[in-house]
Amino acid sequence: MTDSQGMPNYPGDQPNQPGGQPNYPGGQPGGYQPGPPPSNYLVWAILTTILCCLPFGIASIVQATRVNGLWAQGQTAAAQQAADAAKKWAIIAAIVGVVLNVLWIILLISGAFAINTTVPSRY
Repeated sequence: MTDSQGMPNYPGDQPNQPGGQPNYPGGQPGGYQPGPPPSNYLVWAILTTILCCLPFGIASIVQATRVNGLWAQGQTAAAQQAADAAKKWAIIAAIVGVVLNVLWIILLISGAFAINTTVPSRY
């Protein structure tokens, strides 16, 4: 079925709703959503990838890059979920990175003490 302009009719689609606005499937035309999109945390994702933990940072980047595309498609809930996932993975990457760096420093310090105690002194 098509309307007078040759456009397909969707189930429950009425050319003019009681408010005088057309019924667009999936939201507003062109994916327009009122208000700004959620923060995508892309900067945090990139920083945690470079400075902290590569695998979790990459997961954060993947989720962060999905946010604006989903928002443009009108999928606000999915965009918010992707933003939340990007934030979660960035936090995990930062925590894992800090823990691994602290463990590495402890290992270096303990190794330095072990070398000093096992090497006999010539004096």
